[in-house]
Amino acid sequence: MPDFSDEAEVTAETKRHTRVELLAHRRALTAEQRADAAGRVVAALTDLVRRLRPRRLAGYVPVGSEPGGPDLPAVLRAALPPSADLLLPVLRPDLDLDWAVYDGALVAAGRGMREPGGPRLGVTAIASADLVVVPALAVDRRGLRLGRGGGSYDRALARVPATVPTVALLHDGELVGSLPALPHDRPVRAVVTPASGVIELSPGPDVGPGTSAGRTRVR
Repeated sequence: MPDFSDEAEVTAETKRHTRVELLAHRRALTAEQRADAAGRVVAALTDLVRRLRPRRLAGYVPVGSEPGGPDLPAVLRAALPPSADLLLPVLRPDLDLDWAVYDGALVAAGRGMREPGGPRLGVTAIASADLVVVPALAVDRRGLRLGRGGGSYDRALARVPATVPTVALLHDGELVGSLPALPHDRPVRAVVTPASGVIELSPGPDVGPGTSAGRTRVR
C-alpha cells in the first residue's frame, strides 16, 4: 500500500475542496457567458495553431461547462495544415488515455463523453504531437494544473517531450497564483483565457520533470 504522508493527505483534501469550488463556479455561468468565453478562447487558440502549424495536434472534446465548447475539435481540425492530424483522447477503463485520429465524426462514450471511433493508436501516441491542448479546472503561475481528479492527463502529460508546447484552456479567473500540488502533477507551458488569450507561463525549478529551459516557446 502507498505510504501517504500527512502533508500529502492534506494536499489531496485541499485539491478536492478547490475542485468543488471551481466546478460550482463553472456551473453558475449562464449560457451566454459560456458561449462568449468559448468564442474568445477558440479564436485565440485557432490563431496559435495557425502560427505554429503542427503536423500533429493532440486536443480534446470539451464536456459541459469546459472552455472551448462542443465544436472545438471541428474548429481545430479546420485550423490545421491539410496534411496534419488531430488526435483526440479515448478514455480507458483504467482512466489512462488512448488516442485516435479525429476524422470529423465522434461517437458517444461513457461518462457523457464523445470520442473518435477510429483505430486506437495507444497511450504513447500523444508523444508524437507537436502541440498538446488539455482541459483544466485551474492553472497556477508555475504551470501546475488542477484537473478533475482522475489523473488521466497527468499520465498523458508525463509522456509529452519537454520541447512540445502544452496549453490548457480556462475561463477567466481560473489562472491563479498557486495551487496545491502532489509529486505526480504535471505542468503546462501556457494557458488560454477569454480575456487575455494565450498566456505563456514560467515553471519554476521545483515543478517537476519536463520543465527544462530548452523547451520551445509557445508564441
